[in-house]
Amino acid sequence: MADIFSVIADPTRRHLLELLLERYTAAGSAEAAPHAGESSVSELVHALDLSQPTVSKHLKVLRDAGLVAVREEGQHRYYKLDASPLEEVEDWAIPFLSADFDGSLKDDDAEWADTAVGGHTPDAAGSASEFARNVGRTVATSSHQARAVVEDLQANATKLVSRLRK
Repeated sequence: MADIFSVIADPTRRHLLELLLERYTAAGSAEAAPHAGESSVSELVHALDLSQPTVSKHLKVLRDAGLVAVREEGQHRYYKLDASPLEEVEDWAIPFLSADFDGSLKDDDAEWADTAVGGHTPDAAGSASEFARNVGRTVATSSHQARAVVEDLQANATKLVSRLRK
Protein backbone atom coordinates (compact mmCIF):
# COMPACT_ATOMS: atom_id res chain seq x y z
CA MET A 1 0.00 0.00 0.00
CA ALA A 2 2.96 2.35 0.50
CA ASP A 3 3.33 2.67 -3.26
CA ILE A 4 -0.20 4.00 -3.70
CA PHE A 5 0.57 6.89 -1.34
CA SER A 6 3.49 7.89 -3.54
CA VAL A 7 1.27 7.62 -6.60
CA ILE A 8 -1.53 9.83 -5.28
CA ALA A 9 0.84 12.28 -3.60
CA ASP A 10 1.61 13.79 -7.01
CA PRO A 11 -0.78 16.69 -7.78
CA THR A 12 -0.88 15.95 -11.53
CA ARG A 13 -1.93 12.35 -10.89
CA ARG A 14 -4.55 13.52 -8.38
CA HIS A 15 -5.86 15.92 -11.03
CA LEU A 16 -6.03 13.05 -13.55
CA LEU A 17 -7.98 10.99 -11.02
CA GLU A 18 -10.33 13.93 -10.44
CA LEU A 19 -10.96 14.27 -14.17
CA LEU A 20 -11.65 10.56 -14.49
CA LEU A 21 -13.95 10.70 -11.45
CA GLU A 22 -15.87 13.58 -13.03
CA ARG A 23 -16.24 11.57 -16.25
CA TYR A 24 -17.35 8.50 -14.28
CA THR A 25 -19.97 10.40 -12.26
CA ALA A 26 -21.20 12.26 -15.35
CA ALA A 27 -21.72 8.93 -17.13
CA GLY A 28 -24.04 7.69 -14.38
CA SER A 29 -23.44 4.02 -13.83
CA ALA A 30 -20.77 1.85 -15.39
CA GLU A 31 -23.49 -0.30 -16.91
CA ALA A 32 -25.05 2.66 -18.77
CA ALA A 33 -22.89 2.14 -21.85
CA PRO A 34 -19.96 -0.14 -22.60
CA HIS A 35 -17.44 2.71 -22.63
CA ALA A 36 -19.14 5.12 -20.19
CA GLY A 37 -16.79 7.04 -17.95
CA GLU A 38 -13.79 6.77 -20.27
CA SER A 39 -11.52 9.59 -21.37
CA SER A 40 -9.08 9.52 -24.24
CA VAL A 41 -5.48 10.56 -23.71
CA SER A 42 -6.05 13.57 -25.96
CA GLU A 43 -9.03 14.69 -23.85
CA LEU A 44 -6.90 14.45 -20.71
CA VAL A 45 -4.00 16.30 -22.40
CA HIS A 46 -6.40 19.11 -23.35
CA ALA A 47 -7.97 19.29 -19.87
CA LEU A 48 -4.60 19.39 -18.10
CA ASP A 49 -2.86 21.62 -20.66
CA LEU A 50 0.22 19.39 -20.47
CA SER A 51 2.19 17.58 -23.15
CA GLN A 52 1.03 14.15 -24.31
CA PRO A 53 4.22 12.40 -23.12
CA THR A 54 3.83 13.93 -19.64
CA VAL A 55 0.20 12.85 -19.35
CA SER A 56 1.02 9.38 -20.70
CA LYS A 57 3.82 9.00 -18.14
CA HIS A 58 1.43 9.83 -15.28
CA LEU A 59 -1.27 7.54 -16.70
CA LYS A 60 1.26 4.69 -16.78
CA VAL A 61 2.01 5.22 -13.09
CA LEU A 62 -1.72 5.23 -12.32
CA ARG A 63 -2.21 2.11 -14.44
CA ASP A 64 0.67 0.29 -12.72
CA ALA A 65 -0.93 1.13 -9.35
CA GLY A 66 -4.26 -0.27 -10.55
CA LEU A 67 -6.03 3.08 -10.23
CA VAL A 68 -7.07 3.24 -13.88
CA ALA A 69 -8.04 0.73 -16.51
CA VAL A 70 -7.09 1.21 -20.14
CA ARG A 71 -8.87 0.15 -23.31
CA GLU A 72 -6.92 0.17 -26.54
CA GLU A 73 -8.63 0.85 -29.84
CA GLY A 74 -6.12 0.99 -32.67
CA GLN A 75 -3.56 3.61 -31.73
CA HIS A 76 -5.91 5.28 -29.25
CA ARG A 77 -6.12 4.58 -25.54
CA TYR A 78 -9.10 5.27 -23.33
CA TYR A 79 -8.74 5.46 -19.56
CA LYS A 80 -11.29 4.81 -16.86
CA LEU A 81 -11.11 5.18 -13.09
CA ASP A 82 -10.76 2.00 -11.02
CA ALA A 83 -11.35 3.10 -7.43
CA SER A 84 -10.86 -0.30 -5.78
CA PRO A 85 -7.26 0.45 -4.64
CA LEU A 86 -8.51 3.70 -3.10
CA GLU A 87 -11.05 1.71 -1.09
CA GLU A 88 -8.14 -0.14 0.50
CA VAL A 89 -6.51 3.20 1.35
CA GLU A 90 -9.80 4.43 2.76
CA ASP A 91 -10.08 1.34 4.97
CA TRP A 92 -6.55 1.96 6.20
CA ALA A 93 -7.00 5.72 6.74
CA ILE A 94 -10.37 5.70 8.52
CA PRO A 95 -8.96 4.80 11.97
CA PHE A 96 -6.49 7.70 11.68
CA LEU A 97 -9.16 10.12 10.51
CA SER A 98 -11.61 9.17 13.24
CA ALA A 99 -9.07 8.99 16.08
CA ASP A 100 -9.51 11.64 18.74
CA PHE A 101 -5.83 12.38 19.40
CA ASP A 102 -6.30 15.66 21.27
CA GLY A 103 -9.97 15.49 22.16
CA SER A 104 -11.22 17.73 19.38
CA LEU A 105 -11.24 18.16 15.65
CA LYS A 106 -9.23 20.99 14.16
CA ASP A 107 -11.38 23.59 12.38
CA ASP A 108 -10.24 22.52 8.91
CA ASP A 109 -10.80 18.84 9.79
CA ALA A 110 -14.32 19.60 10.96
CA GLU A 111 -14.95 21.56 7.76
CA TRP A 112 -13.63 18.66 5.68
CA ALA A 113 -15.88 16.22 7.56
CA ASP A 114 -18.90 18.43 6.89
CA THR A 115 -18.02 18.69 3.20
CA ALA A 116 -17.07 15.06 2.63
CA VAL A 117 -19.70 13.40 4.79
CA GLY A 118 -22.46 15.90 5.40
CA GLY A 119 -24.68 14.78 2.55
CA HIS A 120 -22.53 16.25 -0.21
CA THR A 121 -21.96 13.08 -2.16
CA PRO A 122 -20.06 13.33 -5.44
CA ASP A 123 -23.13 13.27 -7.69
CA ALA A 124 -22.12 16.23 -9.84
CA ALA A 125 -18.84 17.07 -11.52
CA GLY A 126 -18.12 20.06 -9.26
CA SER A 127 -18.74 18.28 -5.99
CA ALA A 128 -16.95 15.17 -7.26
CA SER A 129 -13.88 17.25 -7.99
CA GLU A 130 -14.06 18.93 -4.57
CA PHE A 131 -14.56 15.57 -2.89
CA ALA A 132 -11.59 14.07 -4.76
CA ARG A 133 -9.37 17.02 -3.80
CA ASN A 134 -10.38 16.62 -0.15
CA VAL A 135 -9.65 12.90 -0.23
CA GLY A 136 -6.30 13.51 -1.96
CA ARG A 137 -5.26 16.11 0.61
CA THR A 138 -6.38 13.94 3.51
CA VAL A 139 -4.60 10.86 2.20
CA ALA A 140 -1.43 12.82 1.49
CA THR A 141 -1.51 14.29 5.01
CA SER A 142 -2.19 10.87 6.54
CA SER A 143 0.59 9.39 4.46
CA HIS A 144 3.01 12.04 5.66
CA GLN A 145 1.99 11.48 9.30
CA ALA A 146 2.20 7.70 8.99
CA ARG A 147 5.59 7.92 7.26
CA ALA A 148 6.89 10.14 10.09
CA VAL A 149 5.68 7.64 12.70
CA VAL A 150 7.31 4.74 10.85
CA GLU A 151 10.58 6.66 10.49
CA ASP A 152 10.57 7.44 14.23
CA LEU A 153 9.89 3.79 15.04
CA GLN A 154 12.71 2.67 12.76
CA ALA A 155 15.14 5.15 14.33
CA ASN A 156 14.17 4.06 17.84
CA ALA A 157 14.43 0.38 16.89
CA THR A 158 17.91 0.97 15.47
CA LYS A 159 18.99 2.72 18.67
CA LEU A 160 17.54 -0.09 20.79
CA VAL A 161 19.29 -2.80 18.76
CA SER A 162 22.62 -0.98 19.00
CA ARG A 163 22.21 -0.65 22.79
CA LEU A 164 21.35 -4.33 23.14
CA ARG A 165 24.44 -5.33 21.16
CA LYS A 166 26.76 -3.39 23.50
